[in-house]
Amino acid sequence: MSDTHALTGPFDTVLVANRGEIALRVIRTVHRMGLKAVAVYSEADSAAPHVHAADKAVCLGPAAAAESYLNIDKVIDAAKATDAGAIHPGYGFLSENATFAKRCEDEGIIFIGPPAGAIDKMGDKITARATVESRDVPTVPGISRPNLTDQEIIDAADSVGFPVLIKPSAGGGGKGMHLVEEPEKLASALVSARREAASSFGDDTLFLEHFVDTPRHIEVQIVADSHGNVIHLGERECSLQRRHQKVIEEAPSALLDEKTRQEIGEAACDAARACGYCGAGTVEFIVSAKQPERFFFMEMNTRLQVEHPVTEMVTGRDLVEWQIRVARGEALPITQDDVQLNGHSVEARVYAEDAAAGFLPTGGLITGLSWPRGEGIRVDAGVVEGQEVSSDYDPMLAKIITHADTREEALERLDQALSHTRIEGLTTNIDFNRFLVTRPEVVAGDLHTGLLDSIVEEFQPREVPADTFAVALLHLAGALAGGAEGASETKATATPLGSVWTARDGWRGAGHRAPLRLVLADPSGVTAPVEARAEYQDGSWEVQLTPLTSGDDEDAPVQTETRRIQVVANPQGTATDWRLSFDGGPAEKWSATANGSITGPHGTHVVEVFSGTANDAEASSEESPDILSPMPGTVIAVEVADGDEVTEGQPVIVIEAMKMEHTLEATCDGRVKIHAAVGQKVGTGEVLAEVIAADSADGSDN
Repeated sequence: MSDTHALTGPFDTVLVANRGEIALRVIRTVHRMGLKAVAVYSEADSAAPHVHAADKAVCLGPAAAAESYLNIDKVIDAAKATDAGAIHPGYGFLSENATFAKRCEDEGIIFIGPPAGAIDKMGDKITARATVESRDVPTVPGISRPNLTDQEIIDAADSVGFPVLIKPSAGGGGKGMHLVEEPEKLASALVSARREAASSFGDDTLFLEHFVDTPRHIEVQIVADSHGNVIHLGERECSLQRRHQKVIEEAPSALLDEKTRQEIGEAACDAARACGYCGAGTVEFIVSAKQPERFFFMEMNTRLQVEHPVTEMVTGRDLVEWQIRVARGEALPITQDDVQLNGHSVEARVYAEDAAAGFLPTGGLITGLSWPRGEGIRVDAGVVEGQEVSSDYDPMLAKIITHADTREEALERLDQALSHTRIEGLTTNIDFNRFLVTRPEVVAGDLHTGLLDSIVEEFQPREVPADTFAVALLHLAGALAGGAEGASETKATATPLGSVWTARDGWRGAGHRAPLRLVLADPSGVTAPVEARAEYQDGSWEVQLTPLTSGDDEDAPVQTETRRIQVVANPQGTATDWRLSFDGGPAEKWSATANGSITGPHGTHVVEVFSGTANDAEASSEESPDILSPMPGTVIAVEVADGDEVTEGQPVIVIEAMKMEHTLEATCDGRVKIHAAVGQKVGTGEVLAEVIAADSADGSDN
């Protein structure tokens, strides 16, 4: 595309072509400026908060992004139907789609973003590299030209120098990027990278760069208008990443001195000038932690970034307002000399994911929400109580942002803010974020992009409290299904685990007040399995909880805890929401979800049933032949055929959930039986394949 000038002009209605927290954030500024906002949504988002926040809302279609948020024709039709003179794309979805930007212009609709030509140049990383090199912006050594084959990349790798980073030419967000440290692993990494790039961006073009030692990821916020003015608003440190996905961001960077800050800022402005940029954008650099004066262009994000709030906090500027004003044809309100950075700001992304289970995406019904408040605290949230979080979209739920005079104070304030953030009904990364922001390396500012991955195994999730185990027992037994009046009349068939209960010693038969007994486990392994027993007496349940010790701890003293629980109310009239009183205390809100999450005053914990001892649990887990889906998702590849012989650790099935791939491997050597097909939607715990161990297979043949 050759379009290098953005369409600008007046408008009074803005269609926000996005969802979640960014849609809400844009709508707030649109309304503050006296404009009208139009929301678009998928069928899965019909009750989402951004739909209610807008003046008008248009349904685009089914949950699949390709049929809704990514469907250019439907978004354009929605803008025409609502007389929207401009479209704000937010981030993700169509925000960096040059075809969409050009289509808006062709339809006479103002795209609140850069011209299509700039998106086209900077969206392709190979072209982007050549573009910025024309303005002498430093770039990382590597090989980048269109249509590189796997063999050409492999042949060039030695001269580029290991370790190398495979990167997709299209797209961003870390998808399709692979760090390869050994030559023999390059070929397989290229196969995976091409598949991910094709799936995420519709383009499997790859290029190769040298991986900078102890790199830090520092990006610069720029804004350009249609009158030729370009300024930067300082840098953001984004080095705390997991799998190239940012987790904690801050502004400014603790690494840069004032001289380097000016130099990297000017380099970012040069990159914007090189592509004829107009609007808000971010130029990302790799900076050597050991030599911060050495920085290299990585890519340009031709949109608003997720982490833009930290820049807003230290500059006092509303970047969305600037985007809108630039799209109207206005000049920037200030010059570079007017930009002042005040204090320090840090942001934590809150995801629906389980840090203890390898950061697998989670989901479920949000049964309760509580956000932090106070001086220097900002919350950009995209969810509300009662909302279902599914695997259809990105797992980010909210951003918690703090500001203070110093970096140390901002980090402390963020830790406190996270401690007052409560999302009930599903597992989140809140505890992990608190672990990060209090780490000595993070507090000291000794960051690099590999830091998070190097310390992740030191994170220990909180132990499951005794109260949670007690409630889990009663819930799994169906003892809470009838609420306050029916709690004593539990039947085995009232629980989804009825088949388990009918086989248990101590069960007195359906319809009677039977003692309950079950061994419960914490799937994270932090808390020892607990044998839970309960008996109904005088209107309440007396629950006894006894930890099971492993064989190594058989002589350790065992402390049995007792809880007396009364069902005070069942406000939702369901079997999953209660007001419970413990030991005669005040009523507390508790709830449960189908995936085994129990939520109460101590937070959300996953509890599962296990029949046996602690040692048996460990052995059972290790010996299981089943390959289970660790989350809701879609099967995108089956790497072997039914009946094939496989070896332990061999990839068998690949599933995709919340835009991330997860490879499931054979649990042992043997013959595989496949139970899933490409394109199949699967749920958490669903058996996708099983491996019949080699010795078992041999025995069955004799």
